[in-house]
Amino acid sequence: MATRPVSRETALGASARFRLAVTARYWDREKSEWTDGHTNFFTVWSRRTLAANVTSSLSVGDPVVVQGRLRVRTERTEEGESRTWADIDATAVGHDLTRGTSAFRRTTRDARDARDGTDTKGTTDTRTEPDWGTAPADESAGTPRKQLADAGVT
Repeated sequence: MATRPVSRETALGASARFRLAVTARYWDREKSEWTDGHTNFFTVWSRRTLAANVTSSLSVGDPVVVQGRLRVRTERTEEGESRTWADIDATAVGHDLTRGTSAFRRTTRDARDARDGTDTKGTTDTRTEPDWGTAPADESAGTPRKQLADAGVT
């Protein structure tokens, strides 16, 4: 991220934007090293719950992954020059986990709905993570391969 997220409340809910710098890297065969190419800048726009989560989760310099719709606009200035902007209407934004770690915290339904401006009726998101542990081996059931064969799977 090139700039910190800036948020504001609108009649349609929260909105946030930040600038994203994307630098292409390539292998320079002559120098036998990675070299930075041209840097492109995009303005990333997020709405409602995503805007609130972006504002509270991201900082300048964080490597991020953005998914959304790219919009390119061109306008003429008063001096007759043409200027082009590239915006991304984000549907998802997250930390780039190839470059580091992140600690995810689920927002409660009350907090999400309050940000969206909808009525929650006192409900909260109480889902828990499933138990991904493996069950102890049952010797009478045999090996997994035998279990599959007994079920008619070859």
